[in-house]
Amino acid sequence: MRIGDLAARTGVSVRAIRYYEEQGLLTSVRSPSGQRHYAGEQVERIAFIQRLYNAGISSRTIAELLPCVESPSTENSDAAMERMRQERDRLTDHIAELQRTRDALDRLMTVAADFRETLPSSGFREALPAAG
Repeated sequence: MRIGDLAARTGVSVRAIRYYEEQGLLTSVRSPSGQRHYAGEQVERIAFIQRLYNAGISSRTIAELLPCVESPSTENSDAAMERMRQERDRLTDHIAELQRTRDALDRLMTVAADFRETLPSSGFREALPAAG
């Protein structure tokens, strides 16, 4: 199928498909006129790649995991498991950092709310001295 058809079937932009190919995540065959043609199984492959991207995994890491899918073996499986452990650890660290940031924001919101309570409730204009 041509790149536009693949994009339509997967809901992924043509630009993204070209990027996946540049990164070595997809392959195509070129027609004599230079058009890209993709096999039907590329639809499932793009869905897999999208799930990994949505999980925050980079194209470089995805490329490291694909041999396990393409050529299942004990060696490829062990390498993929180690890479996934590393990626999981990275995500765990990132989640912890996001939680610390959220907690700091909560504290700041509490301070701001407490400060707001000390402000006059009549509004900014009424707090200004009368011109005269």
